[in-house]
Amino acid sequence: MTECGLVRGVGVLAVLAIAGCQGAEPLPPPPTPGEPLVSILTYNVNFGLAGDQDTLRGIGEAGADVAFLQETTTAWEEALRRDLGTFYPQMGFRHSGGAGGLAVLSRFAFEDLVFLPASAGWFPAWRVRVATPIGPLQVLLVHLRPPLSESGGVVSGYFTTPEVRLEEITGFYDPEDDLVVGDFNEDEDGRALAFLEERGMRSALPRFAPEARTWRWPTSFGDVTGRYDHIVHSSRLEPVEARTFEAGRSDHLPLTSTFRRAR
Repeated sequence: MTECGLVRGVGVLAVLAIAGCQGAEPLPPPPTPGEPLVSILTYNVNFGLAGDQDTLRGIGEAGADVAFLQETTTAWEEALRRDLGTFYPQMGFRHSGGAGGLAVLSRFAFEDLVFLPASAGWFPAWRVRVATPIGPLQVLLVHLRPPLSESGGVVSGYFTTPEVRLEEITGFYDPEDDLVVGDFNEDEDGRALAFLEERGMRSALPRFAPEARTWRWPTSFGDVTGRYDHIVHSSRLEPVEARTFEAGRSDHLPLTSTFRRAR
C-alpha cells in the first residue's frame, strides 16, 4: 500500500471509529452529591446451598438497599435472618417448594401487594411496593421457567420453553411495575425480555457492562455462561450503575444496579 493509500485507509478507520462511538448510547451523568438514589440486588442463591457463608457474605458486602432473592427455602430464611437481619430490618419470604422460594430483604418498609402462583411455568412471582428515597417503587420479582423440558431434557427444553417464559411474563406483568427483577433464564434476546422492552422497559446491565455474565456452569469443555439474571427498569427510572461480582457458590452471580428518578 502506498503512503497516500495508508493515510486514506487510516482516515476511513478513524471515521468508522468515530461513527461507532457516536452510535453508542452514552452513560448517564454520575449522581450529584446528595441526590436521592436506591440500590437494588437480585441473586439466585441456589436452594441446595442454604446457609452458605460465602453467599451470605456476598449479599452483605454488596450493601444494596433492597435485595430480591430466588430459590430461598426455610433453611435459607433462618440463615438470612440470623446473619443479615440487622442490616435488613424488613424481610419477607414466600416458600414454594423446591427451587420456587422468593425473598425480599429491605432497609425500607415494603408492602406485599400480590403473590402470583405459577401458571405456565414452574415458579411463582411476587409483587411488592417499597418505600425508597426516590419514592415508592412497585417491583415484580420473578423466576421464569428454566430451559428444560418437563422430563429435564436440555435440547428439547431450549426450543420449547421460550414461549413458556413469554406466557409467564405476559401473565405476571403490570404496567405500573417500576422494576421487574430476578432470574429470567434467558438473555436480552429472549421473548420475555422482548415483551418488556416493547413496553418501554430495559435491562440495566448491558448498558454498563455489555460483556458481563450472571450465570456459569462448569463442564469438561469449560464453563458455559449466560446473562440470565436481570434488573429491568421502566422509563420512570434511570440507572447510574449496574454490575455483577463474584460471590458465593451458586451457579448464579449477584447483580446490582443503582437508580434515580428519570430526569
